Amino acid sequence: MNSNAITRTISKARPKSVQKVNKPFPYKKLIPYLYLLPVMISIGFWIYRPLIETFQLSFYEWNMLPTSPKEFMGLDNFEKLITLPEMSRALLNTLFYTVGVMPFSLLLPLLIAISTDNIGQRTRNAYRALIFVPMIMAPVAVSAVWNWIMNPMGGILNKPLQAVLHIQEPIRFFSDERWAIWSITFITGWKLLSFSTLIFSAAMTGINKDYIEAARIDRANRWQIIWHVLLPLLSPTIMFMAMLSTLFAAEWSFSYVNVLTQGGPLNSTTNIYYLLWTYGFKTFSVGWSSAAAVCVFIGSGLISLAFMKLSKKVSFYDN
Repeated sequence: MNSNAITRTISKARPKSVQKVNKPFPYKKLIPYLYLLPVMISIGFWIYRPLIETFQLSFYEWNMLPTSPKEFMGLDNFEKLITLPEMSRALLNTLFYTVGVMPFSLLLPLLIAISTDNIGQRTRNAYRALIFVPMIMAPVAVSAVWNWIMNPMGGILNKPLQAVLHIQEPIRFFSDERWAIWSITFITGWKLLSFSTLIFSAAMTGINKDYIEAARIDRANRWQIIWHVLLPLLSPTIMFMAMLSTLFAAEWSFSYVNVLTQGGPLNSTTNIYYLLWTYGFKTFSVGWSSAAAVCVFIGSGLISLAFMKLSKKVSFYDN
């Protein structure tokens, strides 16, 4: 008997329980993905679809009219964008906003969170509620309030400054190019201060107090505890807030620029986000606006990647 005949004989003699059975498709395994499907469709439609269209429009010239044809420009939009004189000013102002809000998003919130960590629970909750109030206020309302405070004609801030500094003319905070960008940076930082303080306070609450007690037993003073215990344990939060401030400082200032200065005087307060909006919705240069958005997207991605790599090296995690 040859080998094929032996194989057929063995397969016929094999019990039915051992023979291969076709199992039904496991539909239950698809249930979690069905729950995620609406969210994924929403993300794809509202986020990735506009992103892909922005990349496409960056290579065209179009005035957003449905009856107007799109003219393919290639990389000309990017070349024109780089050579525009207001682009260099916008990039410098974006850097200024980024550096200017750092004291409000890192230094002051860190100081406030550490200094108020030992207060009572009820007092701490009330303090956190009060300090978070500026963050939930609408940017337009905040702009209106600060415009009234800094108004050169009867504003409550100019009168004490004139008395202290002995100046004759009131300071024009939003119409003087020497003061405008400082004023917008201050308002942006003031509103960001509450959010950053709450983040650092929450991070302080999550720190194991045994480390502090061990440092006190070793006779460490207050400064040594802050420098060698608290700051290393807060390093992931510090890097997180530094990344947020770097990426979104200019974007957070957009509302105040739009309401208070409109990018002026003499483009002294414009930034990359306001310039992007101006090209897209004022002059209807959609190609330039999309090219600027693509540059911002790529630049933000590179900055985020750098922060993630840096965070892995300098952050200390309490495991």
